[in-house]
Amino acid sequence: MVMPPSLRKFTLTAHVITSVGWLGAVAAFLALALMGLASRDAGMVHAVYPAMDAIAWYIIVPLSFASPLTGLVLSLGTSWGLFRQYWLLLKFLMTIPSTLLLLVHMRPIDYMASAAANGVFPTADLHGMRIQLVIEASAALSVLLLATVLSVYKPKGMTRYGWRKQYAERALPLR
Repeated sequence: MVMPPSLRKFTLTAHVITSVGWLGAVAAFLALALMGLASRDAGMVHAVYPAMDAIAWYIIVPLSFASPLTGLVLSLGTSWGLFRQYWLLLKFLMTIPSTLLLLVHMRPIDYMASAAANGVFPTADLHGMRIQLVIEASAALSVLLLATVLSVYKPKGMTRYGWRKQYAERALPLR
């Protein structure tokens, strides 16, 4: 099924907005995580982790669902298809696990925000968790940047399914 041009443009716009928003929110999260790790100012540390928790729950998590969902609708509603091009399949196979991993890693984010709110900082036992948040945010940013690069460059290469589908479409008689 191919979408009408106006619906395709609307869906593409929604996908670009949610994808770029997700990327930007993760970049902001990483900046805060680095500040929380490097800062010696207790007030800064107490402020950073609740802010990270809010960014994660209210911006990153919703966008991590909206971006793959709009991408799925877009791929199924256009000639690109989800399983026809390797770059599209790779993007989808990167973003779905990223969303699931994000949900798993919300627990340490919540813990750090709670510790900051209760005045537990700075303690040595939380240093490892602070490093973990920086590493995870860096990994997430890398995955999202790779997805962006794939979207822009669209490397050539059709899946076997894509070749079969293309061959079948060409074999159909014109009306």
